[in-house]
Amino acid sequence: MTLFLANIGLGLLWAVLTGVFSPPNLAIGFVLGYLMLWMIRGVLGPSRYYNTVPRLFEFAGYFLWELILANGRLAVDVLTPAHRMRPRVIALPLAVREEGEIALLANLISLTPGSLTLDVSEDHRFLYIHAMYASDPEAVRRSIQDGLERRILELMHGSERNPDRVH
Repeated sequence: MTLFLANIGLGLLWAVLTGVFSPPNLAIGFVLGYLMLWMIRGVLGPSRYYNTVPRLFEFAGYFLWELILANGRLAVDVLTPAHRMRPRVIALPLAVREEGEIALLANLISLTPGSLTLDVSEDHRFLYIHAMYASDPEAVRRSIQDGLERRILELMHGSERNPDRVH
């Protein structure tokens, strides 16, 4: 947490020195601050922070790409006469176990056009989702499990995977 705060501080220092407090300039300051902290990591000691920040950027890039694909699929379906929708409610077995991880996955699914989180089971082992394009429910499950859910686990826990996935 202290490295994150130091990184934020370096990003703000960059904005003060450049005199520009725009989001892109603050992002540049954050990246430059991260690089500075990374270069002196031998002095600061080992930390998960150095691996978490790149994973976070990779995760954000992956989600933005998924948003673009989902919007494109939905736009094509709306603009063409043939509808490809095959809506279905799907029970998704969860590998994420913590409430924050489940909430993050549920919200990201709901933010993606064509899918909506409906409920989570009482035992937190299943997430019920409505998918507009679910002609193959197993493919939808695999896509979420190998995409968003896997990346959430990697982001929160490093490269370790949850071995007790429910099938």
